[in-house]
Amino acid sequence: MHFSSPEKLDKQHYYHLLPDSDLKNSKGFIISEPPKHKSQQQGRFHFKKYALAATIPASTNSVLLGYNIRLMSGGVLYIKDDLQISSTQQQILVGSLNVFSLISSLAFGKTSDTISHRYTIVLAAATFFVGALLMGLAPSFPFLMAGRLVARIGVGYSLMIGPVYTTEISPAMTWGFLSSFPEIFINMGILLGYISNFALSGLPQPLNWRLMLGLAVLPAGAVALGVITMLESPRWLVWKELLRPTRPIRQILITSIGINFFMQASGNDTIVYYSPKVFKDAGIHDRRQQFNVTVVMGIVKTCFVFISALYLDHFGRWPLQMLGTIGMAFSLAGLRVGSNYLEQSNEKPVLAITLCIVAVYADFSFFSIGLGPIT
Repeated sequence: MHFSSPEKLDKQHYYHLLPDSDLKNSKGFIISEPPKHKSQQQGRFHFKKYALAATIPASTNSVLLGYNIRLMSGGVLYIKDDLQISSTQQQILVGSLNVFSLISSLAFGKTSDTISHRYTIVLAAATFFVGALLMGLAPSFPFLMAGRLVARIGVGYSLMIGPVYTTEISPAMTWGFLSSFPEIFINMGILLGYISNFALSGLPQPLNWRLMLGLAVLPAGAVALGVITMLESPRWLVWKELLRPTRPIRQILITSIGINFFMQASGNDTIVYYSPKVFKDAGIHDRRQQFNVTVVMGIVKTCFVFISALYLDHFGRWPLQMLGTIGMAFSLAGLRVGSNYLEQSNEKPVLAITLCIVAVYADFSFFSIGLGPIT
């Protein structure tokens, strides 16, 4: 299927590529009614095929986010021994993740408006490529932190631009399914991080942790090369000068910000970062066994996100969101009960260990059903 470059397509042509729901006036937006065209039905059919083809490489950018989230939690175990970093430096290395991402998240809106959504994805992948290269070659802790900073700026862009581009390019009838792709690929990235940690943990130091961090250049380069050949979001091109924010839009924006805030505050990322330590405190001391358990956790997390992707269009957001948040609440409560019992007991009862592991798995599963893909 051939698409001309965006510069050669006028607004009337792009109206025929927009999802069905965008061809009508909706509350909160002031847009012009598109002109009728004989090839409108054929254009929409081609767009649905193109939307799926474009969503996959755009969402693949989210693999970088998932991989970056997971790789440090395993790599830091070997970085601490090799670079002789203190516990405080270890906490800074892991905990600085969201602080660095905040920089690019705040700059995302202006950047995407200026250079377009498509090139923002390319920028995110290129930035992460440089950061991963710096981390893999880092000779010292300051050098490693510099690479971490650069990589996290790229990941921050990925976190914002992937869902936006996917949502804008998705047809109405498949919006729920396609908009779940970024979360699916985030979980795939996390799973790849688990597998990477397990597969490379047997290598000698410092080769193991350097490969864990440095191999991220491969998906970053692939994303940059793949996305640069795609068309820009037609909605971004058509609405760039036609969008008029109104009170309903402001209310939707505030609600979206609130949901995303509480999604980050749910603590899911914290469990991902410190999952080896959680399992160590639960009585699993061998690093290979810890990585085995986390690989299974990544598989579970990835599988459950498909439930949301398949049923979001059928049930809607609210039921899955409620199921996910309530399930997470009970899972975290179970983790708290199990961990408290292990802390107060001199022994390591199998029941308490099992409760902690199952609670972590359940928390990840419910997050993948609700808060993860729906926000």
